[in-house]
Amino acid sequence: MRIYRTSGGNLIEDETGCHAVSADLLERLFQSGKGELTAILAAEERGEVISGSAELLAPVPLDTEIWAAGVTYLRSKSARMEESEEAGGDVFYDLVYEADRPELFFKSMGYRAVGTGGAIRVRKDSSWDVPEPELTLAINAGGEIFGFAVGNDVSSRSIEGENPLYLPQAKVYTGSCAVGPHLTIGREALADDAKISLEITRAGDLAFSGSTDLTQLKRSIDELVEALYRELDFPKGAMLMTGTGVVPGTDFTLTAGDVVKIEIEGLGTLENKVA
Repeated sequence: MRIYRTSGGNLIEDETGCHAVSADLLERLFQSGKGELTAILAAEERGEVISGSAELLAPVPLDTEIWAAGVTYLRSKSARMEESEEAGGDVFYDLVYEADRPELFFKSMGYRAVGTGGAIRVRKDSSWDVPEPELTLAINAGGEIFGFAVGNDVSSRSIEGENPLYLPQAKVYTGSCAVGPHLTIGREALADDAKISLEITRAGDLAFSGSTDLTQLKRSIDELVEALYRELDFPKGAMLMTGTGVVPGTDFTLTAGDVVKIEIEGLGTLENKVA
């Protein structure tokens, strides 16, 4: 089952097609408690099968927080150490990769996230910028993972590499968060070895491509959620980006006009153009 948030309202896609559903369905799912998801979906009235197109928005309520985890793949650890070596911060990333406590940081509010087809940006005061393709978890207020989406944690490697304390500026700015194309409901929808692919085109030509899979994720998704919810309550639920295992090299930076396409096996494709 898939849930779409569109400019024309919320839709559920099941084996019979796409149906219009209530305007507050996403809010009720994210705000639900443990064990309430099945009843909410079963009670939801579905409209007639509809066709046509509408703008796809990020499948998250406007007032739900989006967080992210870092250094959860070996490639991510290497990249973060690489960018911060000159500033002397590389040792921190080596330590957190092996530590019991994961790196977690606030990324965006739902209202700032863009969906597939929306514009992403690079900071004007940054010289080195990359997309970060990430499995993104939908978590209810009770701390249960109830769905998945594709995420792009757009980041400034030059700002973060200058000083680890600049992480919020490197990660949180207008146009730095994309999520979509829909919310795929149910833990069974995600394979343990699902492939994550990144493709960047520039002026119609392939500028970068790479892939990984979820077997390379060092920490379990349940471990990351437990750490996030350990001392924080989320009455509006939360989304959690789980880190990246695909990072372009030091010879690449995003520029205006680039098209970033991220696909996660079983979850769809998120595509955004750099404004």
